[in-house]
Amino acid sequence: MAQINSCLKRTFIGFNLFFAVSWDVLRRSRTFQNLKCMENRTTGLVCLYIMGAVTMLLGLLGAYGAYKEHKISLIVFLVCMVIGSLVMIRSGIPAAIIRPEVKSLLLQPELLTGSYTDWNEDIPSSCDCPSIEDEEPFTCKLVPGMNLTAASPFHRQPCVPIVMYYVLLVADISLGVIFTLAALAVLGMILSSIMIHQLRHPNRTPVVLNVPTIFIPGPPKYHELQNELPPPY
Repeated sequence: MAQINSCLKRTFIGFNLFFAVSWDVLRRSRTFQNLKCMENRTTGLVCLYIMGAVTMLLGLLGAYGAYKEHKISLIVFLVCMVIGSLVMIRSGIPAAIIRPEVKSLLLQPELLTGSYTDWNEDIPSSCDCPSIEDEEPFTCKLVPGMNLTAASPFHRQPCVPIVMYYVLLVADISLGVIFTLAALAVLGMILSSIMIHQLRHPNRTPVVLNVPTIFIPGPPKYHELQNELPPPY
């Protein structure tokens, strides 16, 4: 017999399925594809893939525990949700506080570079355009080489805004993932706690006693004896 409310069970299973596929949605998003195109992205991608694998496993574990009404699976899911929510909140709040300072750190005087003209004739390779035909016309410019016989395409814009854009993009993606997972963990913690409580204290079906509507009086408990007078002599 089912011990968990059917509506709560369906809600919890749907929540865990969403929890499991949320990683796939994030992986297919445009911002994640931009992150994959960045240089020196190995550490960030490894962390995101680990978080995605853990998210999918926890989602499947919670869905299994709800469908089978398996108390141990729900308890393990609850413990993971508590730990996960604490870790996410503990790391998300300081990251959100530091987020406005990232831009000011990138705008330090030693990092400012106006454009390729600040490098004189020693322009670094990071300012090169792959091909002026592949880029938009206003982003690249042909600059004569040192021997003034050939021209090379270079980016018109300075490097700092581009670097700042990608650094802030990584910061925003990280904050979004952290707080989204924290909110989902808190919601999963609440739902799993309710389900565990229902498994421990199931609602028992009351027993209905059939009481006859016609009462038949039983024999009296005692019978009064009358002493007869003896016959006269």
